[in-house]
Amino acid sequence: REAVVSTQSTGYYITNNLSRENMVKSVQVFGRKKTATAVAYTKEGNGMIKVNGVPIDLLEPSALRYKVLEPVLLLGKKRFEGVDIRIRVRGGGATARVYAIRQAISKSLVAYYQKFVDETSKKEVKDILLNYDKAMLVADPRRCEPKKFGGPGARAKYQKSYR
Repeated sequence: REAVVSTQSTGYYITNNLSRENMVKSVQVFGRKKTATAVAYTKEGNGMIKVNGVPIDLLEPSALRYKVLEPVLLLGKKRFEGVDIRIRVRGGGATARVYAIRQAISKSLVAYYQKFVDETSKKEVKDILLNYDKAMLVADPRRCEPKKFGGPGARAKYQKSYR
């Protein structure tokens, strides 16, 4: 049997396998940027991070690979050794996907530390991430504004002619 505790306001989905013989320590967390959504499933493991079934080192576009690896580089590989992270990404463009993945990795490690490790190490991880970039843990609420009539875009109006 599996129990799923969801708190929509914080963005954490915590799952527990409730069978007596094998308790799986796992958390499920999402990261968002514009219309891209990345869902990270974190469980006990040996430091494997995969995005849509592909190892994170082979992620495309290669120019933004360091952006995805920022949580790992900031916190050190030692903190990621005990967990496996599987990420599913949908929607958005290439850059929005990268930022959603980055946020999902960060939030999932914080949630895992909160639930299965101690509170002090969780606070330490959270502080390191927040001091570097708030977008690692907090979603950006900005969205594209819809176009209105009377102009080519959301705010601009067509040029007016008096004669």
